[in-house]
Amino acid sequence: MMVIIAVMLVGGAGCKSKKKAAEAAAAAAEKERIEQEMAAKQRAEEEARRKAEEERLAAERARAERERENSPENKLNNYFSAIAGAGNATSANRTIQEAMGMFASAETPVLIVISQEGDQKDYDEPTTISKYLNYLKDTGNNANRIQEIEYDAAGKITVLELFKDN
Repeated sequence: MMVIIAVMLVGGAGCKSKKKAAEAAAAAAEKERIEQEMAAKQRAEEEARRKAEEERLAAERARAERERENSPENKLNNYFSAIAGAGNATSANRTIQEAMGMFASAETPVLIVISQEGDQKDYDEPTTISKYLNYLKDTGNNANRIQEIEYDAAGKITVLELFKDN
């Protein structure tokens, strides 16, 4: 009888162990599944953050490019090129009139730097914007680049400094 009871206890204990082992395995599998889901969710969130950052940077670059294209310096360079490359005097004069709207007056000084060492600048003979734009029209030579622009309170150019490219 004792042997039968011992066998039943061992057999019963074995079933309980198997049951506990199965429960432990199921719990481990569930834990692994949850961890995998969490990792996948984190990867998806990180990917979404990365994509949003890329989109933000692309939008910022596009905005900066638009601002650069619409900058007074860029507009002025475009006017200078259009005047110098105009096919006829009428077209050049029309572009000169448009460009003059950027300046405080037709007598706005234009300073052309012919050489520079550090802070020391040597200037060509000063001229006015009106004379300079007509010079561009007459020669078709736009060999100077904008170095500095000064504005008044209304946003009009009061001094234009160019650098003579050789």
